[in-house]
Amino acid sequence: MSEVPETELPEGHSDPFRGRCAMLVSALAMVLAIAGLGGNNASKESTVNNILAANAYAFYQAKNIRQTEYKIAADNLQLQLAQDKLSPKAKELAEKKLADYQKNIARYESEPETGDGKKELMARAKELEHERDHALAQDPWFDYAEALLQIAIVLTSVAILTGVHALFWVPCGLGILGILSTINGFMLLV
Repeated sequence: MSEVPETELPEGHSDPFRGRCAMLVSALAMVLAIAGLGGNNASKESTVNNILAANAYAFYQAKNIRQTEYKIAADNLQLQLAQDKLSPKAKELAEKKLADYQKNIARYESEPETGDGKKELMARAKELEHERDHALAQDPWFDYAEALLQIAIVLTSVAILTGVHALFWVPCGLGILGILSTINGFMLLV
């Protein structure tokens, strides 16, 4: 059995270039993790808010259909009352029923105490759409950041392996762009 000779690895601590590269990789990896988290959260928020907005619109439509049914029924009762062919007892019942229908029509239009009127549902749906659109605007910035940071990490590894000091500045520039994209993903400054 032959022994494999040990190869000496260069001392990493004595080379300041490798130390700078290692620090750069560490910083880029940290920002990459933050960008990944931000992108995942933005994606989830957009999906959840889209579902909630669709639910609010569906509830609005259901309320609109019920309200329309009450309007049709109220119109029919008004026609019957206008013909004046009802007995006094039937007229009284029809007027009471008409008042109930009109009360339900108004309640379906706006119900501030429960927030389930058409007016409140539409406002809620619009707000959820706004939150969805905000998350959708954030998401690409996190994608850009992740790509830039991953490329910067790879190029830093190439700089370490080749020992070419000039290569160090390319990942630095890409890293700065990745950091700025991450910040913009959270704040939407641009």
